[in-house]
Amino acid sequence: MENRIISKFVILICLFASLSVSCKTPEKLQPSLKDALKNKFLIGVAINAEQAAGKDTAALKIIKQQFNSVVAENCMKSEVIQPQEGKFDFTQSDQFVDFGEKNHMYIIGHTLIWHSQTPAWFFVDKKGKDVSREVLIGRMKNHITTIMTRYKGRVQGWDVVNEAINDNGSWRQSKFYKIIGEDYISLAFKFAHEADPAAKLHYNDYSMALPGKRNGVVKMIENLQKQGIKVDAVGMQGHFNMTFPTVDEEEKSIIAFSKLGVKVMITELDLTVLPSPDQNAGADVSLSYASQTALNPYPNALPDSMAKALHDRYAQFFKLFLKHHDKISRVTLWGVTDAQSWRNNWPIKGRTDYPLLFDRNYNPKPIVETIIKMAAP
Repeated sequence: MENRIISKFVILICLFASLSVSCKTPEKLQPSLKDALKNKFLIGVAINAEQAAGKDTAALKIIKQQFNSVVAENCMKSEVIQPQEGKFDFTQSDQFVDFGEKNHMYIIGHTLIWHSQTPAWFFVDKKGKDVSREVLIGRMKNHITTIMTRYKGRVQGWDVVNEAINDNGSWRQSKFYKIIGEDYISLAFKFAHEADPAAKLHYNDYSMALPGKRNGVVKMIENLQKQGIKVDAVGMQGHFNMTFPTVDEEEKSIIAFSKLGVKVMITELDLTVLPSPDQNAGADVSLSYASQTALNPYPNALPDSMAKALHDRYAQFFKLFLKHHDKISRVTLWGVTDAQSWRNNWPIKGRTDYPLLFDRNYNPKPIVETIIKMAAP
């Protein structure tokens, strides 16, 4: 008898415990980055071909939860989309645009005209000699028109020209510049506008906080505007390190570009804590240095002190972006997780870097919660 009473008592306790658990109010979920920033600016991310194809499911969860804009990391660059003259390969770019549409993202095409990652054929004839100005203009127009016509009305904004100005404000001596002259910029924007008049057109460049580059880009945009050329935004690439740029100089550039009557976009944002062999390297993808242990100081994990320093520096810049949210239309991270960042291999191959908002295990870093709190009204 006593055992049956005890058994019933145990059953009642278990039943009560189960009811109390089931009736417990679930914890309120933290708002996402896109929810927190919805009245400030778009928050975007560069996605790779594997993610656009739906293969990296862990990254896809983050992209869909946290971001409302996507940019093509590599699949729309010339060497991928037109590796041979007249032979366009839209396999990856179609997947990218389809992904953006299905997930109701603001889609950015990157990039139409860029001196780097452009196939060699673009600039030479069958004998390997530089083509004439007329031939290169024709190739440029065909490239821009073919791509933009295919995605007309589907891609909202385009990085029309990428990295045309040197750090001191002079013209980069690219093949486009040497063969056509500085009006290759105005021609590129003209062809882009003709192909899709409704699309937003951007100029994009790195190290934009440098006074020389800032002044050079302002001069270039002013010249385009005098010609009646449509330029909707200036993209300030955010390839930052722990000392460059200063928040003050970044702010000066945001204000200077905004005064042109265009929107400012913070593009390609990542922040490295690793030492660099050249502090003035900017984001020149052609640079490469020999591996040195001293330049790969955290191969396994970031020490707590450096993780905090990374957090605090990111917070400084997001505080600045929020301060000028009336001027900024988009902030885009250049990759989803640390493991996928180009910085692991630049300018030294095989380094372990930690430059993004999500770690190698697809978990948000504390800075994500900080940004969400900072954006609160």
